Amino acid sequence: MSSPEPVRPFVPATTFLPELTPKAIGLGLLLSAVLAGANAYLGLKVGLTVSASIPAAVISMGVLRLFRQSNILENNLVQTAASAGEAVAAGVIFTLPALVLMGYWQGFAFWPVLSIALFGGTLGVLFTVPLRRALIVEQPLTFPEGVATGEVLKAGAEGKGGIQAIAFAALAAAALKLMQTGFKLVAPAAGYGVQAGRTVFGLGTDLGVALLAVGYIIGLNISTVVFAGGAIAWLVAIPLWMTLASPAEYAGIVGEARGYDAAFAVWSARVRYLGVGAMAVGGLWALVSLIGPLRDGIRASVEAFRRARREGASAVERTERDTPIPVVAGGTVALAVPLFFVLLSLVDQDALGITSGLYTATLIFALLFALVAGFLFSSVAGYMAGLVGSSNNPISGVTIATVLSISGILLFVLGSQIDFAVDSGQALAAAATAILVGAVVCCAAAIAGDNLQDLKAGQIVGATPWKQQLMQVLGVAAGAAAMAPVLGLLFNAYGLGDVMPRPGMNAAEALAAPQATLMASVARGVLGGGLPWDMVLYGAALAVAIIAYDQYLKKKGGAFRTPVLAVAVGLYLPIEVTTPILLGGLVAHAAGRAVRRRAPGEAHHEASIQAERRGLLFASGLITGEALVGILLAIPFALYESQNVLVFATLPAPLPTLLGLGAYVLFGWWLYRVAAK
Repeated sequence: MSSPEPVRPFVPATTFLPELTPKAIGLGLLLSAVLAGANAYLGLKVGLTVSASIPAAVISMGVLRLFRQSNILENNLVQTAASAGEAVAAGVIFTLPALVLMGYWQGFAFWPVLSIALFGGTLGVLFTVPLRRALIVEQPLTFPEGVATGEVLKAGAEGKGGIQAIAFAALAAAALKLMQTGFKLVAPAAGYGVQAGRTVFGLGTDLGVALLAVGYIIGLNISTVVFAGGAIAWLVAIPLWMTLASPAEYAGIVGEARGYDAAFAVWSARVRYLGVGAMAVGGLWALVSLIGPLRDGIRASVEAFRRARREGASAVERTERDTPIPVVAGGTVALAVPLFFVLLSLVDQDALGITSGLYTATLIFALLFALVAGFLFSSVAGYMAGLVGSSNNPISGVTIATVLSISGILLFVLGSQIDFAVDSGQALAAAATAILVGAVVCCAAAIAGDNLQDLKAGQIVGATPWKQQLMQVLGVAAGAAAMAPVLGLLFNAYGLGDVMPRPGMNAAEALAAPQATLMASVARGVLGGGLPWDMVLYGAALAVAIIAYDQYLKKKGGAFRTPVLAVAVGLYLPIEVTTPILLGGLVAHAAGRAVRRRAPGEAHHEASIQAERRGLLFASGLITGEALVGILLAIPFALYESQNVLVFATLPAPLPTLLGLGAYVLFGWWLYRVAAK
């Protein structure tokens, strides 16, 4: 690939502004904790998280303007810390809830959650330091959300703020969420099944506006590919399975369910494992594609350190000063020690039923595997963030690959020592060990993609890289500290999957935790049996075909691509999640066409930039408003131990569904009008 055009930073390298200030640190830590909680709710609900960089940048602008002195570099550090909270939330919620779903944990204790999130996230920051130059400076990667964040920061510095756009959107989305989940006057989703004999074609959509905004942010190409994965699962694989399954197998999975519920039962028990196979192959493919950039990044980091040591720190421009590579290496080794003791405290030797020597050897191997896989998959996540953005960063794919690998290895190493029957306590303890290793890797990978996205924004505005990397670590710490209380609150208010903290709760309102459910199923399936390997292998074969087709599109030079991990995401998400993502992508496409029609010629570029800023800010507001209300509602739900505590009236069917559909159409039109203005 050819080298990209050099970026001229907004603040030149020769200009030194206050950057790592007390107010930037304090505000960054506060926003990190708040946005970590918001994204934890969103991720547990629908299995997707989105970058917090843009809303954090806009909020930071509004707050820092209250001070007499502030600048764009302080704003950039605030969003750097805040987005770290969002990223560490993704790493935690995709993995650690699996321990509750499996019954290994009964809740979310503070120190275990903090330790895994903090150490794994910090490793992610360290692992990506050598990749900054290779992936940001020398590779022609787009880093879409990093570029968008940089443009938003520049707009604020130039007096083109967007705080009103994000505030209006957040308030409106918050009101709708309150009507849906709090007062229950408006339906939160609509699902239907078209039944022909015993075969069902499932259709549906979530009626919350956060997913509409997610689709808008990632654009039509990726949203179409994600929906295509959902269409393959729900409109092809589920009906095909229902047609071909034996009567006994059909009755065992579908039971008395009909229509959409029957389709969902088949997806949950069988078809979503197509996504597992596709994710595993996709993660390996991304890793193979990264061998060259990995080599180049390490070489560049070592050379930069040697040059600074020979010629002095001033020989390296301020905007090119990374955390020194010896600090990266030493920090990695230093973190390995407490991480070992964390595993020692969380992996139950008595439950495993193995000797002390084998137990210690297993933990040492698990630690080394976590460090090696963490580095490799952090690189994959960073590279993919450069291609499709951190909101669409496929960390769940690399985590599935990690859990599959470590589960297979544990099965091989411990197979003759313990009972791996489906209901065995030893198999449960071994599966929990695999999940804990996966959690470390997932936190590292999530932070890695976010870190490189923020460093791209920093390159645009003229930030100092090592200060951003330090701020990332501080943001990880704040987000990690918020995770256990937030997870405990959400669990007690809504429940997770099919696990309810108390009797009498409405299982339909539980947070689905789709990724964590998959992690638990994969680990238990490999180590305890029962994993539908036929579906996993079919998914892997499908992924190979998609990779081949994507390479064909690449060779042709077309703008449309089919990244395999995006298809895999669609395969293992419910159809009501992928549908609004597609609709958001269509809104983005329609708005872009409207801008091109109204501003032809030279005026088009500037008009497109302004429209993109407005649309991104508005979409970010929709996500922020819905997610924060979800968190706030969890408080009365948990205190009163009821999800109906705010319900004061019940509307007759189908009025709530009609209101939900009407509100959804209205928000889609509003987003289009804002972005096409």
